[in-house]
Amino acid sequence: MCCSQRAHVPPVALSDYVFNQVSSPKSLSFSSSFPSKGTLYPLYNFISYDCYSPQHRSFIATITNDVEPTCYEQAASQSHWKIAMQPELAALKANNTWFLTPLPPGKEAIGYCWVYKIKRKLDGSLECYKARLVAKCYTQLEGIDYHDTFSPTAKMVTIRCLLALAAAQNWSLHQLDIHNAFLHGDLSEEIYMSLPPSFQRQGENLVCHLNKSLYGLKQASRQWFAKFFTTIQGAGFIQSKADYSLFTCKKGKSFTALLIYVDDILITGNDSD
Repeated sequence: MCCSQRAHVPPVALSDYVFNQVSSPKSLSFSSSFPSKGTLYPLYNFISYDCYSPQHRSFIATITNDVEPTCYEQAASQSHWKIAMQPELAALKANNTWFLTPLPPGKEAIGYCWVYKIKRKLDGSLECYKARLVAKCYTQLEGIDYHDTFSPTAKMVTIRCLLALAAAQNWSLHQLDIHNAFLHGDLSEEIYMSLPPSFQRQGENLVCHLNKSLYGLKQASRQWFAKFFTTIQGAGFIQSKADYSLFTCKKGKSFTALLIYVDDILITGNDSD
């Protein structure tokens, strides 16, 4: 086989960029502990943890040491994850999210899954273990299990204007997060979900008939916003026509502006009370 004698030069498109170019694989000093075959530019020749401080390496080792469960069976075998699931189960029960019933003929129950997440503070220390029961929305059928979908997301220009106004007027500024926000949405569709293991009883063949929206459902964001919109209107707030996520309320000399992004809320105004 004849080798090409053409001179190799960098592409013209890269002329404006500065990069380290290895002219020949022979110029690489491969470690003797690794085979020479495989990729020409192995990552271990260019990246190393040796440049990090001992504190940084300890931080990386800490956050990668904890493993998040991928299924209910794994979480149920660990006490701290069992404790983390209790508030979620209590919220579902207190909110009357579903009632148990036999599956009607011709209906199909959508699936569910538990999602587990380790929440950490800015310094990497443990904040909490969080567990969430999520419906498997990919089994929902449009026109049967859901109709419209909508998620209230504020425009970035609205956020910037509101922050600039609060800073210029020296207004108080607060950020709120609604606890279990999506569980407050009412469902108009007839949706059935498989019964989670923690609710199953021996000898029973029941499913969950959902009364309220559940995380994961395609219409969950829309139903949550519908409940929020009704409630905030009852408190005297008016929805902006320029950005439907912005609500304002003026009573006498008191002015309050409220901006919602899914389930996070930014609120400011000239009257702290």
